[in-house]
Amino acid sequence: MPSLKDLKNRIASVKATQKITKAMQMVAAAKLRRAQEAAEAARPYSQRMSAVLANIAAAAGSDGDAPTLMTGTGKDQTHLLVVCTADRGLCGGFNAQISKAAREHARKLLAEGKTVKIFCVGKKGYDSLRREFASLIVERKELRDVKKIGFEHADEIGRKVISMFEEGEFDVCTLFYSEFVSVISQVPTAQQLIPASVETSEDVSSSAIYEYEPDAGAILADLIPRNISVQIFRALLENVAGEMGAKMSAMDNATRNAGDMINKLTLNYNRQRQAQITKELIEIISGAEAL
Repeated sequence: MPSLKDLKNRIASVKATQKITKAMQMVAAAKLRRAQEAAEAARPYSQRMSAVLANIAAAAGSDGDAPTLMTGTGKDQTHLLVVCTADRGLCGGFNAQISKAAREHARKLLAEGKTVKIFCVGKKGYDSLRREFASLIVERKELRDVKKIGFEHADEIGRKVISMFEEGEFDVCTLFYSEFVSVISQVPTAQQLIPASVETSEDVSSSAIYEYEPDAGAILADLIPRNISVQIFRALLENVAGEMGAKMSAMDNATRNAGDMINKLTLNYNRQRQAQITKELIEIISGAEAL
């Protein structure tokens, strides 16, 4: 049975923790708005880039001069998984969900006899995946000290991925990140980067015929590397928004749990204090009657 002093110290400790979680919730809420706006602003550009590639790819496909980044190496043996997570924790299951999706995909590929390589972007993804796939992690990138995610960071990662592809280190590249839906919903997403996954819609097939100068293959050779960086940039922005939303929810739950714990500890403290006072009164009355 803890003493009154122990209970009092415990209540003070939980109250201090509650102040911290409340402050972290407010900070995450302030950052969430800017991060959400940035993620939503990047989506139309990313989608339009994919539509442009679909149009040009339709023309290049007929000519047979599409670049290797679009057509691939013709093999499906070595896979590179680019796993984008956060560099910090305290955001619920946000990082765990992305790592779980990448882990399940890696296990599936390994079961099929494929070779898997992992590129970790973010400390938490690296910490989670290295427990099982330490030997498969070939590259890692942390953005902890970056105050604001910019296109230059995504472009650096994209250039590294393209360099690895040109050196023949993998055949297929898949990007893993979490798409922001709302504060309480972030959806782990897998997107194939190389070969470029271009969805040809009805609008593309029925659109007007364009003449390209230079040819479609040359335009694709310039656009596809840019598109890879754009898709990675969008993934990083989606992750930042998802992280802030998940952290806001996690800190709100932690604050509520701390409040419940304080109420229980206060109730135990009052009960024990009342019991101690009653015991002292009984001792005094018993001593008075003995005299």
